[in-house]
Amino acid sequence: MQGFPPPPEKRPTLANWDLPPFNRWAFQNVRSLIPTVDVFRGFGPASTLDEAYEDLSNIRFQRENGTTVSIDRFLGESYGDAFLVMHRNRVVFERYLNGMAPETLHLSQSVAKSVVGLLTGIFISDGTVDLDVPLADIVPELTQCGYADATLDQVLDMRSGVRFTEDYNLPGSDMTRIDIASGWRPHVASAPRPTIREVILSLPKHRPHGGAFEYRSIETDVVAWVLERAAGKSLAELVSQHLWQPIGADRDAYFTVDEAGTALADGGFNATLRDYARLGMLTLNNGRAGGQQVVPAAWINGIQTGDRDVFGDPYTSVLPGGAYRRFWWIRDADRGDICARGVFGQLIYADPKSELLVVKLSTWPDYVIPSLTRDTFRAIDAIRAALSDR
Repeated sequence: MQGFPPPPEKRPTLANWDLPPFNRWAFQNVRSLIPTVDVFRGFGPASTLDEAYEDLSNIRFQRENGTTVSIDRFLGESYGDAFLVMHRNRVVFERYLNGMAPETLHLSQSVAKSVVGLLTGIFISDGTVDLDVPLADIVPELTQCGYADATLDQVLDMRSGVRFTEDYNLPGSDMTRIDIASGWRPHVASAPRPTIREVILSLPKHRPHGGAFEYRSIETDVVAWVLERAAGKSLAELVSQHLWQPIGADRDAYFTVDEAGTALADGGFNATLRDYARLGMLTLNNGRAGGQQVVPAAWINGIQTGDRDVFGDPYTSVLPGGAYRRFWWIRDADRGDICARGVFGQLIYADPKSELLVVKLSTWPDYVIPSLTRDTFRAIDAIRAALSDR
């Protein structure tokens, strides 16, 4: 995207915007490509993030391939766009790369799921929705598909029995259908573009609900539909009112939306590095921000405890001691450290035991690169060890 205007062959399109090299620009400029809706931050001042900067750039760790690298070099080699570390409620390290700046909004991919998970905890606590009621009792349209008799409890942990193929960029997969429906991919001109909810209603049940964990992005879009129907407001309004304003976000965030105006709850959320950190701090502070209980403490505690017995291959290749709970990944079920994760290298990592929060925004050259995920956790472990001595 160099030049005014850049030459046609250098401009991202719906066919390539999230693939290299175009994603290195596109993830910081999503609303230049796809329709969006604002998540209003409110009129109040942004919450203060206390600072006690330390130079962590020369901390070294051993990567999976056996080589040793510094944090600074790793951030560049892992296609980092921004990186922030908070320790004991203070920002101790912050880096911007690839042209990103503090005011830049960056696509979070599936970190968006964890935003919806926190929002659900608020509505469970105040009685707006019930964990154990069949979803079709709240959204009658769901009687047409496999989600009719599933419950929020099952869908929040991605343990429904609904069939959804999570194959990225594979023509004809359910994930590609959602990309087309949400406006992230071009559609065949001779056929109308479906909406996100039309895709949901096409999905059948293929096993009993409540079985093993199976990662399916669509589960978050189903939960968002339930929350919107129960609360009578759009997802963007709900996130603004119940999360974004209470945490004292510095900038409006935004969701991408489909042609019906439905927010892509499973991956279309965009925000600044520091606002992602403000969101992550809720999990370290038992759901509190700005002197108020934003998310119930019991919900935060529940996120940190998951069932290892239903968490298997291929997920254990990255998180061998892990689990999944309420749209959050648990790295170590004994430790209770949790992650919001998105493809192409998005991460919010929170470890209450060491009072450590790490946010990394990236533009990897592929959707999933397990070795880079494991190396990122190695980098975090090295940072934790260094900070524990200070």
